[in-house]
Amino acid sequence: MRVFGITIPDNKHLHIALTAVYGVGRARAEKVLAEAGVEITRKAPSLTADEENKIRSLLESYTLEGNLRREVGQNIKRLKDIGSRRGSRHSKGLPVRGQRTRVNSRTVRGNKRNTMGSGKIKVSKT
Repeated sequence: MRVFGITIPDNKHLHIALTAVYGVGRARAEKVLAEAGVEITRKAPSLTADEENKIRSLLESYTLEGNLRREVGQNIKRLKDIGSRRGSRHSKGLPVRGQRTRVNSRTVRGNKRNTMGSGKIKVSKT
């Protein structure tokens, strides 16, 4: 099954497999499957063509994949252009929503900085 050019995994339950599409999380996947009348524990190969089309049409009512990526990118570009604090944090690759950076924030900054530990020199006991 393909949705928005993404191949849905065959070996996973549908409510998990639909999250392969950018912009679809667990909650939205479960909501779409409930509206389509499909059990969430079914897998993609067991769907009929009618059920696939119903799921596809329900997902097309949302902004997903390329359109959503473009919209998010435009929002971030707008923040950078107007010179807002959030925009400058985006461009520097730092946390945007007020998190501390002295410790943590490894996911945003990258794992390039190693922790130093206590700073105490290790002396071997011989």
